[in-house]
Amino acid sequence: MTKVILSVEPIRFPLTGIGRYTFELAKALAADKGVDELLLFGATRFLDTIPEAVESAGKVHQLKGWVQKSRLATEAYRLITPVIKQRALRDYQDFLFHSPNFYLPPFPGRRLTTFHDLSPFTWPDCIPPERRRFMQKELELAVKRADAFITDSEFNRRELAAYFGLPLTKVFAVPLASSEEFHPRSVAELAPILSKYNLAPAGYSLYVGTIEPRKNLKNLLAAYECLPLSLRRRYPLILAGYHGWQSEAIHAAIERATRQGWARYLGFVPALDLPFLIAGARLFCFPSCYEGFGLPVLEAMSSGVPVVCSNSSSLPEVAGGAALMVEPEDVDTLSTHIARGLQDEPWRSYARESGLDRAGSFSWRNCARSTLDVYERVMSD
Repeated sequence: MTKVILSVEPIRFPLTGIGRYTFELAKALAADKGVDELLLFGATRFLDTIPEAVESAGKVHQLKGWVQKSRLATEAYRLITPVIKQRALRDYQDFLFHSPNFYLPPFPGRRLTTFHDLSPFTWPDCIPPERRRFMQKELELAVKRADAFITDSEFNRRELAAYFGLPLTKVFAVPLASSEEFHPRSVAELAPILSKYNLAPAGYSLYVGTIEPRKNLKNLLAAYECLPLSLRRRYPLILAGYHGWQSEAIHAAIERATRQGWARYLGFVPALDLPFLIAGARLFCFPSCYEGFGLPVLEAMSSGVPVVCSNSSSLPEVAGGAALMVEPEDVDTLSTHIARGLQDEPWRSYARESGLDRAGSFSWRNCARSTLDVYERVMSD
């Protein structure tokens, strides 16, 4: 029998890629008859239903922000929270506990965790110091506690195994998918949402993701600036996402471009608006230096939007041959690709069709089935 406790703690504001993964996995597992019993576990207790992420920062999020700035508070939280979780989970040793967000509390039964990337170790300068120390300690504990690991990509699977000296037989790559809300939309569907942001359908390029150095946004802005000014102003670069660590220089570059009339930062876009914002873009740009999967690329392809992205880390596994790809540091080629993505209609038609076909090979049902296969292997060992 497959009896599973799934942590749904990541489903909260701001709803990041990990939160979306947790939400979609919970829904797909709940609908799959292969699970004999599925229990949902929040921060410290069991929940009756899958939570929904709120669209604004509440008191809990504000308190979390304060804790992350204090070394003493962060360490106290790190030590106390697992004790509370352990007490709530102590009588469930015949279950498998799956943490979809790296962290793994003490648990008496079988334990599984999903590692989405190794950025706290491989890109430590992109994470605030207290949060980085917290994550490194907790991730190292998770490696010691887990019976097996899931990653979002084959790249991440091999990276995780190599970094921690794990046997590949304990690490399983299970690709993500885009949610059903991401699909091509008509101009009539798009107009009411896009008008809120003063945008026109197919009238802008788009980046979606955290504003932080590893997303390579300084090079994206530099590449865009190489385009003729008339083209930049006709199709401005729109950036949407959570305000990340060490992003001051990036925001300064965005503000300069905004004054020149060819870029704009929207901040964190509500989850209900995001599918429309992506589907309305003429081109999706994602030149990230490092990704464990790269869900925004898949969401853009699912929406019928041509993609230009980097060829780094896991992104080739997601984009396949459907996107124009470039080395993250190659600003000239990135600029050339963006110009082609905006103007080359034969390629744009090919990119839309091949992107939709590529995206169709990923599904949350397949993700859930592959995850269930991992559950069964772990429980049978």
